Amino acid sequence: MDYRWEWEPVDENRVVALQRELGIHPVFCRLLVQRGVPDFESARRFFRPELTHLHPPLAMKGMAEALDRLDLALSRGERILVYGDYDVDGTTAVALVYRFLRRRHEAVEYYIPDRDSEGYGLSEAGVRYAAATGVGLILTLDCGIKAVDRIAEARALGMDVIVADHHLPGAELPDAVAILDPKQADCGYPFKELCGCGVGFKLLQGFVERHGLPTAELYEGLDLVAVSIAADIVPVTGENRVLLHHGLQLLAKAPRPGLRALLRQAKVVGPPTIRDLVFGLAPRINAAGRMGHARDAVAMLLAETEDPARDGADELQSRNDHRKQEDQDTTREALAILMAWADREERFSTVVFAEHWHKGVIGIVASRLIEKHYRPTIVLTASNGQAVGSARSVAGLDIHDAISACSDLLDRFGGHAFAAGLSMPLANVPIFRERFEAAVRERIPFDLLTPRLRIDAELTLPDVKDKFFAILKQFEPFGPGNLAPVFASRALQTQGAPRVLKDEHLKVQVRSGDVRFDGIAFGQVGSLGLCSSGKPLALAYHVEENRWNGQVSLQLHIKSIKRSEEIEA
Repeated sequence: MDYRWEWEPVDENRVVALQRELGIHPVFCRLLVQRGVPDFESARRFFRPELTHLHPPLAMKGMAEALDRLDLALSRGERILVYGDYDVDGTTAVALVYRFLRRRHEAVEYYIPDRDSEGYGLSEAGVRYAAATGVGLILTLDCGIKAVDRIAEARALGMDVIVADHHLPGAELPDAVAILDPKQADCGYPFKELCGCGVGFKLLQGFVERHGLPTAELYEGLDLVAVSIAADIVPVTGENRVLLHHGLQLLAKAPRPGLRALLRQAKVVGPPTIRDLVFGLAPRINAAGRMGHARDAVAMLLAETEDPARDGADELQSRNDHRKQEDQDTTREALAILMAWADREERFSTVVFAEHWHKGVIGIVASRLIEKHYRPTIVLTASNGQAVGSARSVAGLDIHDAISACSDLLDRFGGHAFAAGLSMPLANVPIFRERFEAAVRERIPFDLLTPRLRIDAELTLPDVKDKFFAILKQFEPFGPGNLAPVFASRALQTQGAPRVLKDEHLKVQVRSGDVRFDGIAFGQVGSLGLCSSGKPLALAYHVEENRWNGQVSLQLHIKSIKRSEEIEA
């Protein structure tokens, strides 16, 4: 993409004051202030996230009521159904809570809805199953906040429901015995951005604290919480940063057998990073529900020994291979539809539909289309006589809000600002496409449909040394709200001829004076001529480690290449 570079603003006076306090490279002080870390004490907490920094569970609205009802179920010997969604967040949440409860209570089982026949959230089939099997308490994880009708049905059938969700509530809350969702309007919980597995973790933390139990068992679940935080793309700030930090440490030292098997399948070498979780583990776990049934992912995550864990991971690998092929085929077809539109450059949105596309990959394809054509995007397919879709947004547009403006055309929708799901009658697809286009036009100026690349700070190549990188690594784990810093350097010369890798990537070496660095520019073969011109370059890049054949070196992960003269001093 041809990014428009924008420099991340910062209060220069705060940077200077923090540099006096910390005595480290001014660039790091700039990064800290940009991340809302303005003084020594907040920097200490940022660089040393401790589990003692977690907020008290009882600060979450509904926690006391949820714990009361859970205690009652355990004391009565009631049958408990742990119900979760079919994605990574839902399956990890179910594995986390089910395992904890199963150690204390025999009459507990878990339920994951079938993606194709039941769809997202608490389903009618799930409620009927619970009633037929004598369940007294349903605990929903990563879903339930909008399940007003289904929870009313459960109550009518004599069952109570605890909702543990993190999605935005609707206008009406369900009639649950307790609702745990920090996004409730009147919930005073200090951190609003937990994932679904994170809310489940807080419920267990509340149980442990109420009963004076050792925390060791609770913290055994941090590997699952880390995978969920990474996969669900929630902000890596506040409580999420603490949970992710310690979850990554657990994954490096002693992950559960299922996750250890997945790390091997993903060929992760060394301590896992958030990137390994997002691109290595998450697609494999998600493939269970996309190309089969997600309960298989839960079974793999619950495996206590190596053999069933390995067998489960092998099955997920096979499904992920199938998913990749469907992904590639659907992306190719969707791009062909998009490129055939004469007015595609004038449109503010992309909505594409084909009846035969696999429901399990349409969210991935929506993201792929945005990489090629930067617009809020919805990909629709046919399922059970309905058009069902996945939506992905761009910076500056709340896609859930834009979809809600078309709610009269929809049967169901839900999600958040950056991603959503929806369903509608097949006949409504053409009018929905135009209504959604109008809703997007009202909510975002056209100039925001050119992707921005936010530059955190300018560096010279001599700044980038091993000591520099050692401090930079302490800013991890990276993710939304704490993105990997993008640096910029100007007046760089290429050294030798750039190399083209796999017909789409560029490998270049750049120098500033006597300092040289290798750089990799994924998907930027279109910049080959610029890199071969001999003219001074400006690069925007991440600094990262390159591990190859047992050797470790620093390299530039290049995000954008421009002529040096294009970038203002």
